[in-house]
Amino acid sequence: MKPPFLDTNILIYAFTNDPRAAKAQECMTKPFILSTQALNEFSNVALGKLGMTVADVRCALPDICLLGEDVLSLDRNLQSLALDIVERHRLSFYDGLMLAAACQAGCDIFLSEDMQHGLAIGRGPQVVNPFV
Repeated sequence: MKPPFLDTNILIYAFTNDPRAAKAQECMTKPFILSTQALNEFSNVALGKLGMTVADVRCALPDICLLGEDVLSLDRNLQSLALDIVERHRLSFYDGLMLAAACQAGCDIFLSEDMQHGLAIGRGPQVVNPFV
């Protein structure tokens, strides 16, 4: 069984004092997969809302990548699959792109607080909210 795919919100909570931080950090102690999109979104939020410096983010990204089992790059095939997912499930494009990466990785579980808990993506992953 493939490790779960982590949505950006898991990464973000892991770097906060939010009550969900401990659970997010726990998710990152086990094998997981993520995409460059999650790293990009994390960087954006870290530099803005989290108040991290560029140096902080430069240190955090390699650490996140070392913890992860794999980091998927985005490509044209993922964009096409994302559009199929968006059309079928009425999700935002960026959520569809993240789920497309999870499908391509062969993940059964997609950990996210931002999408409907229990949503199943065809033969792809099921969305699981680790904070419920």
